[in-house]
Amino acid sequence: MALYLDYNATAPLRKEVLDVMVQAYTHIIGNADSRTHSYGTTAQTFVQEKRRQMASLLNIDPTELIFTSGSTESNNMAILGLAKWAKETGKTHIITTSMEHKAILEPLRRLEQQGFAVDYVNPGPDGRVSVSDVVSRIRDTTALVSVMYINSETGIIQPVQELGAILEEKGIFFHIDATQALGKLNDEIRHTQYNMMSMTAHKIGGPQGIGAFILKRGKDFSRPPIEPLMYGGPQERGYRPGTTPVALIAGFAEALRLSEEEHDGMMAKCAALKEQFMQAIQGMDYQINGDPQYCIPTTINISFAGLDAEAAFLCLGDDFAFSNGSACNSAGHQLSYVLEAMGLDEKRRSEAIRLSWDGSTDVDFSKFADIIRQIV
Repeated sequence: MALYLDYNATAPLRKEVLDVMVQAYTHIIGNADSRTHSYGTTAQTFVQEKRRQMASLLNIDPTELIFTSGSTESNNMAILGLAKWAKETGKTHIITTSMEHKAILEPLRRLEQQGFAVDYVNPGPDGRVSVSDVVSRIRDTTALVSVMYINSETGIIQPVQELGAILEEKGIFFHIDATQALGKLNDEIRHTQYNMMSMTAHKIGGPQGIGAFILKRGKDFSRPPIEPLMYGGPQERGYRPGTTPVALIAGFAEALRLSEEEHDGMMAKCAALKEQFMQAIQGMDYQINGDPQYCIPTTINISFAGLDAEAAFLCLGDDFAFSNGSACNSAGHQLSYVLEAMGLDEKRRSEAIRLSWDGSTDVDFSKFADIIRQIV
């Protein structure tokens, strides 16, 4: 079995999380919205307890946490859910970056077809967008700025804390896709100003199929004017109908709790793994894609001179499982639009691979490096 090094696509389900989910599936059998018997009220009480637990870790009010199926749904809620209000107020301009996940870019393309104006800000070669570049695009008609916290392909942290402070002062809604930041930058998330945030469980060892959309109240206690994307029930304060997935929520809450409890040790181990990788490739001809000083210790995106990334997957596939970018692009062989937005040429993009891990990863990168040397 190949060693798994694609944690940015999805992280393995943690045993502790699975145990909590099995307990929920086994002992909490009621529908959380059934109010006429104790099975339902027990499930509802359990869900609210987990919601409070997560909200406390995120420094938000429990009523601001909406459970969804994952970040893709949450991102769509932030973009498409604001459209009705934007049209009614004439604020039909949105600012984002050209390296966002497809779950941001594709809903924005849809709004462009409806007459919205969207500015896509390119990052620099360091993989970061400039705060001034974003702010300079603001108009009187700007409704929303949406920027990811950490890029999934490069691991580069974006300047969302600086942007949040500026946009708060200007009264412009700010949405952050925190899919890759949750579990890694929990304290930073707690101290970032924003109106909406998307997150998911499966990047931090939680179950697939559960995520969250944070819809923060303003100083006047009003929420951003989001319209639901689906209808059919009052669950999640009317924003997200459907039977509440009790066991998935239990797993999400446990994964977040563990990420908080183990954060410092996990990040130190991840940094040590990255250092081991860099030692293993010493003497090779390579370029790191994105400025290492802004990169999280769980990720590296690197181009080896003369390497065909597709050939690397074939040659290394029996021993190592990794990728060349976001899983949303993996259906076909396409060079990274993120690296293209950074201004990297086609050759360098074709040589790029991404490895990602967590603190539990046990790997000897010397074998990986030896095979790369043989390929090039």
